[in-house]
Amino acid sequence: MRNDSYRELKRYNYLLGEIEAQYHEMFLKLGLSDSASMILYTICDSGESCLLQEICRRTGISKQTINSAIRKLEREGIVYLVPAGAKNKNVCLTERGKGLAENAVMRIMEAENDIFAAWPEEDMAKYLELTERFLEAIRERADRMKGGLGHEKKR
Repeated sequence: MRNDSYRELKRYNYLLGEIEAQYHEMFLKLGLSDSASMILYTICDSGESCLLQEICRRTGISKQTINSAIRKLEREGIVYLVPAGAKNKNVCLTERGKGLAENAVMRIMEAENDIFAAWPEEDMAKYLELTERFLEAIRERADRMKGGLGHEKKR
């Protein structure tokens, strides 16, 4: 690894961690756990409901953890489940859940929108382009990985 790219990777990882920590703090101030906040955020980003499978994929949280958090949110009257085919469920907001989403998740989404709206259009376009390029490159690497550590497929 090039020495300068190692420093850049450390900086990237630091920034990513700090961003995650800020989201954690914001949601904590609004009374939400990390799992609950990620579930509610994903639902709000999709509308008023989202497939359970999609929540797991988009959050990167295990299905077991998501299921536990959803059961808790169900007991609290925040979400309910509706069958969506043979093997999936739609996670929907109750009226109480819509109120919570409005008072918590939507406030954070509004802050994000305000930040992005303040950036010059060309900066936003470049940020999204570079983020997409990184995502595609990391997906390609993930697809080539096989087995455990140190086992990368040859092209």
